Amino acid sequence: MSTQPTTRAEDVTQLAAVQKALATGPRPERASALSAAVAFGWRGMLKVKHVPEQLLDATLTPVLFLLMFTYLFGGALEGSTEDYLQFLLPGNLVLSVLFTTVYSGVALNTDITKGVTDRFRSLPIWRPAPLVGAMLGDTVRYLVAGTVVIVLGVIMGFRPEGGVAGVLAALLLVVVFAFALAWVFTTLGLILREPNAVLNSGFMALFPLTFLSNTFVDPKTLPGWLEAFVDVNPISQVVTASRGLMEGNASAGDIGLVLAIAVVLTAVFLPLTTHLYRRRG
Repeated sequence: MSTQPTTRAEDVTQLAAVQKALATGPRPERASALSAAVAFGWRGMLKVKHVPEQLLDATLTPVLFLLMFTYLFGGALEGSTEDYLQFLLPGNLVLSVLFTTVYSGVALNTDITKGVTDRFRSLPIWRPAPLVGAMLGDTVRYLVAGTVVIVLGVIMGFRPEGGVAGVLAALLLVVVFAFALAWVFTTLGLILREPNAVLNSGFMALFPLTFLSNTFVDPKTLPGWLEAFVDVNPISQVVTASRGLMEGNASAGDIGLVLAIAVVLTAVFLPLTTHLYRRRG
């Protein structure tokens, strides 16, 4: 007979302890879409802080490309490494930053395969916030990769006629285009099953486009059929506009074409990525 009151007393005590542990203040307001996206962008920065090796692709790879192509092929292609550096660096800037965009799809696929996105979907936040935030965080990687290329180029002897303003404008243009291109790889990251598959597929798509462009050689030196492909290659359009900005003779048409391509890529693949992301839920 005495056990029943004791059990009830214990229940009351436990309930009181739970209530005490819970927050008694007013419920915090739901995070806005912007604040949620910024929070997930900061998450990407914290991942780099704890695993600095993630920045190797944005720092070491650009250095290797610039050094290798300048000193191995500069004399043969342009007559001197110094002259070739003036031609190569804008293209190498584009190449280095665009290769980094593949990791946007890899990171998203990794979160999915590890079940992290399931936790994100349970949060009372704007649903696309993890996607948009991750993309915002990736722009820092693009800026790092581009800055490394430019600083190393200046050390090696690169002297842009467009000055600091031209260089910054070229870097900004490349980052904008990279942001748009990254949506293609996030779509790929939602379609494929493994992060390695996303990585391999992304590089298989980018390698032909970057090497069959005006990054390394003047298209006029190529066979006619190959020159025609290079001229319509979107990567060539970005390189042409960036090279013009750094040389101080960029045309509004070249810049406008790059921005138009970026708008089209974003308009097509951002909604597609969001749709696939919601379906995974």
